[in-house]
Amino acid sequence: MNTVVLVKPYTVSDGRVVLTLQEEAEGGYVVTSLLVPQLITEGDTVKEAFDNARDPLAALAASRRKLIKKRAVLSSAYRRLP
Repeated sequence: MNTVVLVKPYTVSDGRVVLTLQEEAEGGYVVTSLLVPQLITEGDTVKEAFDNARDPLAALAASRRKLIKKRAVLSSAYRRLP
């Protein structure tokens, strides 16, 4: 099994979101994102920490899509006002 030891935060990007991985002194890893400040998750391993970030990112993306649709509907209705 490979062991990852992080001296400083490690930043990765998949082209859509930038994630920062930080090793915790008490063990485990924390994943955050400056571009998605609502995202804070952790895991015992690097893989688990990144896997745990997937669900909140998907939920945030779905929420933002709904908000964009709602704004489009409201904007369209506003333009039709006399």
